[in-house]
Amino acid sequence: MLVSERVGQFFFDSGSGKERLEYTEYGAGPHWVVLLHGQLMPRRMHQPLARALAGEGLHVVTLDLLGHGRSDRPADPLVYSMTAFADQVVALLDHLGAKQAVVGGTSLGANVSLEVAADHPERVKGLIVEMPVLDNALEAGIVAFVPVMFAARFAPFTVNGLRLLTRPIPRGLVPFWAGIALDTLDQRADSVAAILHGVIFGRVAPSSRQRRRILAPAFIVGHPADPIHPFADSAMLAEELANAEFVRAASVLEWRARPERLNAKAAEFALRCWQTPRRKRRTGS
Repeated sequence: MLVSERVGQFFFDSGSGKERLEYTEYGAGPHWVVLLHGQLMPRRMHQPLARALAGEGLHVVTLDLLGHGRSDRPADPLVYSMTAFADQVVALLDHLGAKQAVVGGTSLGANVSLEVAADHPERVKGLIVEMPVLDNALEAGIVAFVPVMFAARFAPFTVNGLRLLTRPIPRGLVPFWAGIALDTLDQRADSVAAILHGVIFGRVAPSSRQRRRILAPAFIVGHPADPIHPFADSAMLAEELANAEFVRAASVLEWRARPERLNAKAAEFALRCWQTPRRKRRTGS
């Protein structure tokens, strides 16, 4: 089903100035869903899911958080934190005139969604959480991202060199997920160092006590054999949240390569949060 798509922008006061944030809207109507990307990834990673949810009648928005995608990328680590990212989501809702939304995301986006629910529960209709990074992910996260932070800080030619190599490649000539990988490599060393410094040395997620206070319904997807996003974290979160639905993905690639099952479950969950029936599919005569 074809849905309308519109690119927009708004400005967020980061504490060191007004920063431009960019987003894409899919569909229309009062039943909002906000989708948030993974660490260093662009909002475009959620384009397939956004289109699927909008095709069910939901009004979906994908946001490039500060330092990501086509939003501004300041080099100040003080402007990057989970609470700041959560405030950006609330600022987006204010900009759109949306009192509430189902808020969800992957990895970094999952943790930001939890932060929104913990700090601004009145704005959250429901949560879609894929691959949260919680207590069991500490060691793997350090191994994965600290070397990138040091490379960006002390050997910036490595990050900037990848940008020079990947930026000229037309995204329309490569498969979708190859294009997302190229977009993820299109970084500036100063902003990468700042983002990772702010995230690694700040609060990664709400505490277990805070998570247990979240009352919004939650759809949680865990992946087996994923060291950076341990299955145990997703299972633990499902136990902590008062109103959680836990789904085990077949693999870390299921929602990327064979998304139909999880798309359908996510759509059913979001519609249930808004108590809206699914659209009937048109069939040929």
